[in-house]
Amino acid sequence: MNEYFLTVYEPNGEMVFEERIEATDDDAAQEIGKKKLEENNYTNHTHRLTRAGKLLLFHV
Repeated sequence: MNEYFLTVYEPNGEMVFEERIEATDDDAAQEIGKKKLEENNYTNHTHRLTRAGKLLLFHV
């Protein structure tokens, strides 16, 4: 299992959500991340999903 971090920000730069995700690969992590964003109504917020410094998902 790999460790990923999903982080969400307000327009003023304030971090409003951060969660560690474990997944078998990058594709699975992206699916989990997208689901968590939808569940918490953060799909239109600035967010990123990273693994060991690699940016996998990003939205401004």
